[in-house]
Amino acid sequence: MQPQQIRLNKFLAERLGLSRREADAAIASGKVLVDDKQAALGARVDKNSKVCYNKKVVPFEVGFSYIAFNKPVGYVCSRRAQGETPTLYSLLPADFQKFKTVGRLDKDSSGLILLTNDGDFAFEMTHPKFYKEKVYEVELDRDLEPLHQQMISDFGVDLEDGKSKFTVARNGDDRKHFQVVLSEGRNRQIRRTFAALGYRVVKLHRIQFGRYQLAGLKPGSYEEVKKY
Repeated sequence: MQPQQIRLNKFLAERLGLSRREADAAIASGKVLVDDKQAALGARVDKNSKVCYNKKVVPFEVGFSYIAFNKPVGYVCSRRAQGETPTLYSLLPADFQKFKTVGRLDKDSSGLILLTNDGDFAFEMTHPKFYKEKVYEVELDRDLEPLHQQMISDFGVDLEDGKSKFTVARNGDDRKHFQVVLSEGRNRQIRRTFAALGYRVVKLHRIQFGRYQLAGLKPGSYEEVKKY
């Protein structure tokens, strides 16, 4: 029986923390060797292949890890700082610097972020076809009109990239605090949806992503979790 093969760009992405596009660029630039020969785009490798990146061997077997992190406000999810705004990776130890964030939270949002070196897990958690619910605590700058709450939950709001629809439920005695549940992951979707109706989100805090919950994690802290 032939060993199970994997596409080279996927192999590099999972083990080096690259995107598939970055892995393809590395292959095209000649930085990747397979069995001491320059690799070609679209190549496949298995456990018997010798893969080198920048003259260093990339091991085939790797242990996958999964991290739950409570992102504070004021940090971006990219690996590079944006101007004077620091990256969340500055709060993590060296062992996790190559991990990918599973989805993102913008600089002004806080709460649960998952990180992993398992590319398949990241795909399954973020692709719409797998329908992973995300739960947020939201505070608005003024009272939400009942008609607008119903509009978002029942009919959706038209945005430039399509209709946005998610569940909005009261989360307190006033009409400024709500719990939002959605399964999509469009850029700043919650903020843009409320803004389209004349509201400003002053707090956006994610407390759940699929089966993972923030629980008692303090801002800036993390814990290893199991893969579900």
